[in-house]
Amino acid sequence: MNYLLTEEQLMLKDLVAKFGKEKIAPVASENERNHIFPADIISEAGELGLMGVAFPTEYGGAGMDFVSYFLTVEELSRWCASTGVIVSAHSSLVCDPIYRFGTEEQKQKYLPDLLSGKKIGSFSLTESGAGSDSGATKTTAVFDGENWVLNGSKLFATNGKEADVFILIASTEPSLKTKGVTAFIVDKDTPGYKIGKIEKKLGIKSSSTAEIILENVVVPPSNMLGELNKGFKVAMTTLDGGRIGIASQALGIARAAIEDSIKYSKERFQFDQPIANFQAIQWMIADMWVRYEAAWLLTWRAAKMKQEGLDYNREAAMAKLDASEVAMFCANRAIQIHGGYGYTEDFNVERYYRDAKICEIYEGTSEIQRLVISRSLLK
Repeated sequence: MNYLLTEEQLMLKDLVAKFGKEKIAPVASENERNHIFPADIISEAGELGLMGVAFPTEYGGAGMDFVSYFLTVEELSRWCASTGVIVSAHSSLVCDPIYRFGTEEQKQKYLPDLLSGKKIGSFSLTESGAGSDSGATKTTAVFDGENWVLNGSKLFATNGKEADVFILIASTEPSLKTKGVTAFIVDKDTPGYKIGKIEKKLGIKSSSTAEIILENVVVPPSNMLGELNKGFKVAMTTLDGGRIGIASQALGIARAAIEDSIKYSKERFQFDQPIANFQAIQWMIADMWVRYEAAWLLTWRAAKMKQEGLDYNREAAMAKLDASEVAMFCANRAIQIHGGYGYTEDFNVERYYRDAKICEIYEGTSEIQRLVISRSLLK
């Protein structure tokens, strides 16, 4: 599929692959096992421009396109899905909405440090009673005549523990539900802002997932992101781009599972021959690769459409839905090919399987993606 990529994109792909193999792969398993946030890797990724690939150089970005971002997240996730989602959430859920909806003052204030990786970003929409139903948001923002005062709590904030800048969705007109929520940019050192529970998860353990607690957090009007009561648009537009990032992460996991399976099947001997000679193994690998390439093409199309300024809502949902299910399929087959060894921590396929599952859940579950797709077709 390299024929679909420009020379610049291919060079970036090679750069990230080299970075992943040399810097991420040697520490990925240990970091994951010990829940270690890869701070040094993220810092170096920032120096390479990987934290702001698709953003203009005038704000500190690398000045490339959104397809390049997709390729970056896939290549990082091939070596460590946690690293992939750290970069993905930071770029697509924080930097992108500030760039798309922010004032020039907000862009100048926040983007240079975010795009260089000097600061980390986190986005928080989910609450205990508001997951897929964002209209049930209970976190409130009340204007006191001078500032907005935020109260409530958020769950499942990716990068929440380490982030310096947060985008939060709060209810400003509770009676209006989704038509009465607003987005805000909040700095971590704002009084009343606290990090609560850090989730213990099945996978992506090098990426923190945190509870955010807001107790009379004062936010100036200049930190409102977008228009008053238009936060639902900010959130949904942001999630559309984020879904391409999760699809990219899922593709990285899928490719890792395939490549490890090919290598293992050539090295593992049974009945005096490598198991790669057995048709059962060959067919599993063939099925894995066909599904991976199909999902890659869907994701490439969605990224291309976003880059061209086209409506990509349905295409992003399709890419995320298919790629996440392909990641699970490939990780499952990889364990089967590795046999008993695949069920142990001695081989990375065990990690791929655990990491893959979350791709079917965050940025909208597979069921939500099917809802988005079907509504688009039936409208």
